[in-house]
Amino acid sequence: MAAHIIKRRVPPFSLRLSPEERKALKEAANGLPLGTYVRSRLFGPLPEPVQVGRAATNGEFQLLAKLLTELGRSRLSSNVNQLAKAANTGTLPVGPETEAELRSACSDIAVMRAELLTALGTSKGLRR
Repeated sequence: MAAHIIKRRVPPFSLRLSPEERKALKEAANGLPLGTYVRSRLFGPLPEPVQVGRAATNGEFQLLAKLLTELGRSRLSSNVNQLAKAANTGTLPVGPETEAELRSACSDIAVMRAELLTALGTSKGLRR
């Protein structure tokens, strides 16, 4: 299995602010998360989250958030990563059919995550 399938997360960027600077930044953000506000000031307006159909009720929102949490806890990505490592080191023989199935599984997991994030109204659901 090719190593280019695994996308690395971009490391976070930290910025130290004085208490006064942070207070001013929070006030200027007007309720937006600080990271979102800073990005919008640096790079212009960010795309709005895609709104598909009607807005989720509070119960639906909580269920979607729980599903996303369970997807993260399921260790699917860790298990797929272990399979990829075993395939790359030769301890797991992988033919073209198995590789295609693993790629399909990775894609399905990514789609589930993106759709859950989009349904929750986060702009992260737009990435891919």
